[in-house]
Amino acid sequence: MEWMVWTTPTAIFFSVIAAMLVGMTAWEIASPTIERRGFLPLATTRGDRLFIGLLSAAYIHLLVVGFTPLSIWIALGLSILWILVLLRWG
Repeated sequence: MEWMVWTTPTAIFFSVIAAMLVGMTAWEIASPTIERRGFLPLATTRGDRLFIGLLSAAYIHLLVVGFTPLSIWIALGLSILWILVLLRWG
């Protein structure tokens, strides 16, 4: 990854997202999803909830970095927790 001048955390971040997309694709092939309604105000599939979760995780990080003195690790923990809740009950 040196040719892109990526830091190790950046490479890990994008690798994890790529692994999530590959895993969700394999899961979709093995077990096709059906739309369902959870606490979100619309019917969603697993992929929809993953996309919404990734977007909200980005906003959580921006809010923590921009408006609080909290550590980025707290933002990471909150984001992971939010994505898990969203995928399960969203």
